[in-house]
Parts: sequence; structure tokens; C-alpha cells
Amino acid sequence: MIGLILAAGAGRRLRPYTDTLPKALVPVDGETTIMDISLRNLAAAGLTDVTIVVGYRAEAVEQRQAAFESKYGVKISLVHNDKAEEWNNAYSLWLARDHFAQGVLMVNGDTVHPISVEETLLAQRGPSILLAIDDVKKLADEEMKTTFGDDGRLTRITKLMDPSDAFGEYIGANIIEGSIAGELADALKATWERDPNLYYEDGFQEFANRGGEVRAATIGEVDWVEVDNHDDLAKARDIACLY
Repeated sequence: MIGLILAAGAGRRLRPYTDTLPKALVPVDGETTIMDISLRNLAAAGLTDVTIVVGYRAEAVEQRQAAFESKYGVKISLVHNDKAEEWNNAYSLWLARDHFAQGVLMVNGDTVHPISVEETLLAQRGPSILLAIDDVKKLADEEMKTTFGDDGRLTRITKLMDPSDAFGEYIGANIIEGSIAGELADALKATWERDPNLYYEDGFQEFANRGGEVRAATIGEVDWVEVDNHDDLAKARDIACLY
């Protein structure tokens, strides 16, 4: 198993920080960036190989690659998304299909969370795709909401759901087992070909609709945040120093 970080997005709502940096390289604790926290967690989980999907301002990640490798004791492979500013992240994850064929613990490059999330996922490893779910947080319209059937399998994952109908929020961390890599790659390809603005979570939905196994690992009461805007960044800076 390897680590995988999706970090191709432009993060326009975080300007001026993202005028020259991808969102994942925005500092949240002194000089510590979101990507530092992601790499630190993956390394602490015992993963020594990490793939990063880059796109917007990819050169900023390339310039820090050697330092990241030295600091966290990992070997980093970069996958370049040349459509990162035009298309959404279903395409980003599809580009990493040869890498998730090894089995991956994946994190979004804009999520700040503690190592307990990775530990929870690894402790419950087994399903084809295992999603880290916050079933404690009060949900609103923007969150990536989920529902699961009586058998524990994913029935729906979307932002377009009444919060009162949701089981919990998918926080942007998961395990993808290598055994289903081909099926997931096909589902992701069908997703971005249908609409390049769709999320990789829509690809997970397509995979589930085709009979694929997607289950939840609830993370408990954890301080975490997806950094989309300046309010999120302020919260990230409040909690990152606690990890």
C-alpha cells in the first residue's frame, strides 16, 4: 500500500495565498503547510511511498519534493494533471490509476486532520473502498454527504442531498484496495467523460451503482477541516497546532 494525495486544484477562493501556490502548500501552522500534515500523517501510518497528483502551480511542489522526501522519509512520485484548471478531480484520481492499483490510503490535498483518521481507516481495512465519515458534525449544503444501506454499503454520496437525510460527511480520506483498481478506473473514466466537472466521489457513486463495495469508517469526534476559503483556513490554523 502507498499514500496518495490529490493536490492539483487552484484554490481560487484562497487568493492571494494561491496566486503563486497550490492550495496544498498554503501554511496552516507557522511554515507547516497542508501538504506537510498530509505527508506527516501518511508517514506516521507506515507508508514510505507517496504519489501526489499535481496540476496548478505544480512547479511549487516540484521545488519542495526533495525536502519533503528528506523530512518525512518517503519517496514521492508526481502525477501531472494538465487539465487541473479546467476539469474537476474525477479526472485527477483517474490519472493516478496505475498508482492506486497498488492499494492506497488517499487524502485530499486540502484537508487538515489528525493521524487518528488514517489509523481508523487502516484498522478497518477490508472493503474495496473505505471512506472516512464524520457522523457527528452538523451538516449543511456544502458538505459531501453520504447514505448507506442496511447492508452497510454506500447508496449515495453527493453534496446535493438534504442534510437531514445524510448519515454523515465524507471528509476526504479513504482506502482504495488494489484489487478493484481496474473497475474503479473504468467508473472514474465514465464519470469524467460524462461531465469533466464531476468529482471523484461521483466516480465512487458510479462504482457503487455498478455493484462495487464502498463502506464507511466513522472517525468519531475529531477536529478537522476542508480548506476551501479564508474562514476554513482560519479554522485550520486553530486546529493544526494541536496535532
